[in-house]
Amino acid sequence: MDDQGDVKKKPLFTDLDADQDESPVTEVESLCMNCHSQGVTRLLLTRIPFFKEVIVSSFSCDECGYQNNEVQTGGNIQQKGVTITLRVRSKQDLNRQVVLSPYASVSIPSLEFEAPPNKGSLTTVEGVIDRTVEGLTQDQPLRKALDPDTAAKIDIFIEKMIKLKETLDGFNLVVDDPSGNSFIENPYAPKPDPDLSGTNYTRSLEQNKLVGILGDDALENLTEEEHANESDVHTLDQSNEVLSFPANCPSCNTPCETNMKLVKIPYFKEVVIMATNCEACGHRDNEVKGATGIEPKGIKTTLKLTKPSDLTRDVLKSDTCGVVIPELEFELTHGTLGGKFTTVEGLLTKVRDQLMGSNPFVQGDSSDESHRNKLTTFCGKLDEIISGKRWGVHLVLDDPAGNSFLENVYAPEPDPEMQVEYYDRTFGQNEELGLNDMKTENYTTDS
Repeated sequence: MDDQGDVKKKPLFTDLDADQDESPVTEVESLCMNCHSQGVTRLLLTRIPFFKEVIVSSFSCDECGYQNNEVQTGGNIQQKGVTITLRVRSKQDLNRQVVLSPYASVSIPSLEFEAPPNKGSLTTVEGVIDRTVEGLTQDQPLRKALDPDTAAKIDIFIEKMIKLKETLDGFNLVVDDPSGNSFIENPYAPKPDPDLSGTNYTRSLEQNKLVGILGDDALENLTEEEHANESDVHTLDQSNEVLSFPANCPSCNTPCETNMKLVKIPYFKEVVIMATNCEACGHRDNEVKGATGIEPKGIKTTLKLTKPSDLTRDVLKSDTCGVVIPELEFELTHGTLGGKFTTVEGLLTKVRDQLMGSNPFVQGDSSDESHRNKLTTFCGKLDEIISGKRWGVHLVLDDPAGNSFLENVYAPEPDPEMQVEYYDRTFGQNEELGLNDMKTENYTTDS
């Protein structure tokens, strides 16, 4: 028993290393779909640039010689889906890198064109257009023989797609990914891109089924489970109890436990803090959720960093909060990094690590050197703030939901270096929070 307890868990997804003592390939006997004999499937769970975790599978059958290879993404499904819109205005925009997950659809509204989800790929905006043209051209000879009218219409559409690359009158490219794992390169990073916008949204039931989170009968089962456990949930003393539930490590996907605790923050409100500690890879993470819903007004908090103690202030950043540092012309959009309970120093460190460690467009041999150097320079400025070598900068937390908090060390007196502003949300902000379609009166009657 002691020997088993000393066995250290290993990450599910490992980096390829020629000096590994054990082979990372797993072999499983499986049925050949060609001759129905027993073949062998080899599975490799590893990490590669741009796609993070991947599952490489290779099947071979010695009886008939049939072989099949496939690559699947093994990363986590994000909490929310994402819609990314790029306004293409120049030839440089055609060279922007695009990462598409297997669940992502691509559309060009001006041509009323939409490509359904396909295999995951790393391409460019021009590559998306070329792949569309190639797919439509493939069966044109057969169409011209069987249905000349349809073939002629497709030829006209292909010409329009090709002209998008030549005339550059400007068009929108929209990527909609329920899994939240698709990206379009921002060459201006870490500054905002005026031609690139992204919106996170809550997945529908059908989209949760599409990405594999729920089964086909999830609606009925979920409803029954909620009704069965409703009374139990309300009897828990959540303020004095730490709850644990199984989860997967966001870094290596190894099964681990997440602890959850309801915490009351002085001069603020109650929040739910969830912390994950992975024994396999050592990854530690925490996430914060508001426990009191959306506030009537948004909140914008501005802190001027003037002394080392400012870096130790507690920060509660909700998953709807954006972060701005005006002196560095830096803006972190709403939803990035998720909810965090940390310090000012910890938040800046998370931002730096996100820009360099998790950015798919600055990793690997194919990354643009000027883009990488620009981010390195910016991260150097962040390091100056973190190490206390640069003062006088402002940290702005802008949360339309009103669920973010920055510690006031002079509380209950006003903080001379901190400004708190409450504001009315715009229609667009209410739309992102799902408030515009929410019916709060007479909701039992038909609208």
